Amino acid sequence: MLTRKQHELLMFIHERIKETGVSPSFDEMKEALDLASKSGIHRLITALEERGFIRRLAHRARALEVVKLPQQATTAAPPKGRGAFRPQVLEGGGPAPSAPAPAAIVANDSRELPILGRIAAGTPIDAIQHERDRLPVPETMLGGGEHYVLEVQGDSMIEAGILDGDYVIIRKGDTANSGEIVVALVGEEATLKRLRKKGGSIALEAANPKYETRIFGPDQVEVQGKLVGLIRRYH
Repeated sequence: MLTRKQHELLMFIHERIKETGVSPSFDEMKEALDLASKSGIHRLITALEERGFIRRLAHRARALEVVKLPQQATTAAPPKGRGAFRPQVLEGGGPAPSAPAPAAIVANDSRELPILGRIAAGTPIDAIQHERDRLPVPETMLGGGEHYVLEVQGDSMIEAGILDGDYVIIRKGDTANSGEIVVALVGEEATLKRLRKKGGSIALEAANPKYETRIFGPDQVEVQGKLVGLIRRYH
């Protein structure tokens, strides 16, 4: 048995997927159900998942699947702030519709961050590119500030636990303390290294003995952000 709000949210998601192939965002769901905060949507989604009506799809950005509808879905009053939608009515015990295509939804307590391209953990490569995709990242990894994601290319930071193909979470900023791992822009090239301040110089230090530490003047290195987390995918 679903509560009224759970039923409203389930039908709202179902109808949005049916009409557009994409589920509503958390902001749209919050507005549709006239809730004060997204935390209420998080709780409703968790409750629907526990009851087997929806399923999150692992390792997919904002993916949610409607598994089934209540045996008798009726058109309750539409949520405030949105136009009415027309859910399919299933008469007494009729079969549930087949699962629709995966829909876009932010995972519980996560934030979507832009993937801005690849970053060299080795020989510097071209500077950071424009957004090419997005990745949901747990809020617990982030804290305050603006963040972005880069895909690691190279092996110069393997002794710091950063491997080729990893996704590093970067908090945007132009300053860093000595010893922190940063995205450093040197000329037109970007690299991921540990920053060391040595007198009037800046050292970009690898975590692999194959690579030498590179020394620059303080005006040659621009910090683009510092490492706050890492995501690794296993295929």
